[in-house]
Amino acid sequence: MSEADQHKPVIVLVRPQLGENIGKAARAMLNFGLVELRLVEPRDGWPNPSAGPAAAGADVVLDMAEVFASTAEAVADCGHVYATTVRKRGVTKPVYTPEEAAREMAGAVGRSAILFGPERSGLATEDVALARAILTVPINPDFGSLNLAQAVILCAYEWSKHENLVQPTQEDLLPPAPQDELEGLIGHLEGMLEPKGYFLPATRADATRRTLRGVLTKPGWNHLEVRTLRGVLSSLERRSKKD
Repeated sequence: MSEADQHKPVIVLVRPQLGENIGKAARAMLNFGLVELRLVEPRDGWPNPSAGPAAAGADVVLDMAEVFASTAEAVADCGHVYATTVRKRGVTKPVYTPEEAAREMAGAVGRSAILFGPERSGLATEDVALARAILTVPINPDFGSLNLAQAVILCAYEWSKHENLVQPTQEDLLPPAPQDELEGLIGHLEGMLEPKGYFLPATRADATRRTLRGVLTKPGWNHLEVRTLRGVLSSLERRSKKD
């Protein structure tokens, strides 16, 4: 594991019940750059054949996952441990939101870990007692039901803000079409509208053309979009001639 990965928080699932939920948690982790998963007494053992399909490709997280006999052993090398719970359970500890905890972990020296409890019951009091702070998500008091993967993804997302991850869709965006292609589209449309009397009266023609140009230049079409629109106009043009 690289030095950069060692600075990232460890995700610890305490007594997880379903392999599918472990896989979904791994998927949530890798989406936001977290790779180290530790399991404490998984109910159905480990490895679990149900985890792989649910991970949807996050196999690197599952392959590196470690199993521990107790929560204390799982966080033994971590100096900063956060217990996720919506209840304080009578334990007096600092309480953080995921955003606050992520900011603190990003600046901390030493390893950090986030504990997540079983799906049905959450962390036990003895698990929470191992943590230096409680991590709580502001949530609807009338319906405080998060599943395991949802809880993991909230914390992982807040951590990712300190990792400068690249927005994936930015790589797929095409640049705006060159001006000559846009001029071709505008000229094509004007040529179709002219014989239909669209630019009448003549006294308003220039203003109408400017407005039309503004509408067509505002979106910042890329060259594929311009070609598509030209194809639409050509199709309408052919149809008009047949009629």
